[in-house]
Amino acid sequence: MGEHIEFPSNGSTGSGYLAESASGASGSVGVLVLQEWWGLVDQITRTCDRFADAGFTALAPDLYHGTSVPLTEPDEAAKAMMAMEMGRAAHDLSGAVDELLRRTGRDDVGVVGFCMGGGLALVLATQRPDAVRAVVPAYGVIPWPDAQPDYSAMTATVLGHAAELDGFFTPDAVRALEEQLRGLGKTVTFHHYPGVDHAFFNEDRPEVYNREAAELLWERTVAFLHERLD
Repeated sequence: MGEHIEFPSNGSTGSGYLAESASGASGSVGVLVLQEWWGLVDQITRTCDRFADAGFTALAPDLYHGTSVPLTEPDEAAKAMMAMEMGRAAHDLSGAVDELLRRTGRDDVGVVGFCMGGGLALVLATQRPDAVRAVVPAYGVIPWPDAQPDYSAMTATVLGHAAELDGFFTPDAVRALEEQLRGLGKTVTFHHYPGVDHAFFNEDRPEVYNREAAELLWERTVAFLHERLD
């Protein structure tokens, strides 16, 4: 359904996977889909296709620039995540926002991210408050010391998804983030999924995938994006 595209990125070029709604991009709601630490893998492109089927135009920027890590190599994925150059990633994310705005003709987008991408979704919402109106971090982590968000700058509404057994984004960390955002006057809701682990939405990882929780995450996310952006 989708295609790999290039787009301007702060004087350079970014790339990613784009899936348009059946009626075309113009006038549709744009959604950025941000990768886990594995890179722009098949599961992320299929998620873009699902968003297109639901009437959105979805773009997943390739933050590893053509490389990815096998799902069987978490140590290598962690290294790739920590080695990611945050300045360039910020330019790629902002360029992807502008590309969606251009294609849809709208002045706002939603951002959905998983694991590393969930953390980056929150970071992007603080960097592009002019355009990001809805942000959905799914078990999001922000491990980079130079990427801590200034949440006071964020204007987006937040819908988060958290796993009870998550050792990366623990329930205590989720509650602390909720309290921090509410203390700043932000509109935030986190859904907590009992008995599931980090990355429970990723159907290509049977050791953590939970079909019931994943479908609930999907339904809640699609409804939220329509509510905030239609």
